[in-house]
Order: sequence, then structure tokens, then C-alpha cells
Amino acid sequence: MSKDFFQGKWTEISGKLKQKYAELNDDDLQYQEGQEEELMGRLQKKLGKGKEEVKKIIDEL
Repeated sequence: MSKDFFQGKWTEISGKLKQKYAELNDDDLQYQEGQEEELMGRLQKKLGKGKEEVKKIIDEL
């Protein structure tokens, strides 16, 4: 996942993540430019999955 990916598609992806994982909320999915690693860490913690698993989930959406 690149910086451009996050900037261009994050609104769409975050909506799909909220539909699939009800435990995620807007605060968990808030993206700020340059904060990609922090966002990935929040998702890992909330979903109880590793970094590669979270990347795979996002890539599949």
C-alpha cells in the first residue's frame, strides 16, 4: 500500500471496513497524511491481527 493509495481510496476502503468489522469506528479509521503506520497499528490492535493480515484485508477490499 502506498501513500497515494491511502490518499485516493481511503474513504471508500474505510466504509467497507466498517461494514465488514462492526467493532471499527470513525476514530479507528481516521486517516491523516503521513500517519499510515499509525493507522495500520490501530487496525492491528482493534482487529487482533498482524500487519500482513491487515494489509491483505485492505487489499482484498
